[in-house]
Amino acid sequence: MRLGLLKGIVPVVLLLAALGWFGSALWTLQGERAERAVFDALASRRDVAPPDDASGELLFARAHFLLARDRIDEAQSLVGPLVERGGPKIAARFYYDVGNARARRAVGAIESSQIDKAIPEVRLAKDAFRSALRADPDFWDARYNLDVVMRLVRDFPEFEGGEEETKAQPKKLWTDLPGRPRGLP
Repeated sequence: MRLGLLKGIVPVVLLLAALGWFGSALWTLQGERAERAVFDALASRRDVAPPDDASGELLFARAHFLLARDRIDEAQSLVGPLVERGGPKIAARFYYDVGNARARRAVGAIESSQIDKAIPEVRLAKDAFRSALRADPDFWDARYNLDVVMRLVRDFPEFEGGEEETKAQPKKLWTDLPGRPRGLP
């Protein structure tokens, strides 16, 4: 009697397990298709927001799309989930792209003689390249771009002086950003 009951239950349990596995595989396939659709839309230059449970690669693709269009603030809102889901290599590539976008803005500001606007952009680009190197120390492109950007604005060490000393100092005569001299010599 027990053997007959066992023979009747085992096929049902196996069938339920197979259906559960098949449902899980179908769910995964549907999620991958949805991600592929978002990838394809971004590749065809259409702005599509990824789903909330998107992979790190998809979040990076969206961030890259935004950074290529100079929408840095929107791209930086993705940094938390991107770093969490993408791992250090994707995080390094994201910070590298942010640094490049900031450097492009800074160079554009320098070319249009907006020095005050360029200095913070250069400093933010340096921070982004340093973050990329913290995530992936062997990322040579980030190291090279950090070296190039560091030449745009000098990092002078801050000195600790009293308040009386700073009040007595004249107005800053030398800018942080060396530019091209204007006019004749």
